[in-house]
Amino acid sequence: MKATVLVRPKPGILDPQGEAVESSLRHLGFAVETARVGRLVELELEAEDPERARDELERMCEQLLANPLIESYEITVAP
Repeated sequence: MKATVLVRPKPGILDPQGEAVESSLRHLGFAVETARVGRLVELELEAEDPERARDELERMCEQLLANPLIESYEITVAP
């Protein structure tokens, strides 16, 4: 089972990479209001039950993949 986890800074949290990307895009002439930089984690799981896989992914995010204090995450599971 394949899964993706999108991790990004929560709104209001300082995002220096996002600010650098935003500034650079503006300097290149692009009309960008804001930019946020996150990371995408792709996983292949040995699971058959999507609900169980999602629960396991939640634990992965809370324990390692994201810092819940300053980052949010979105999980997508594809059979």
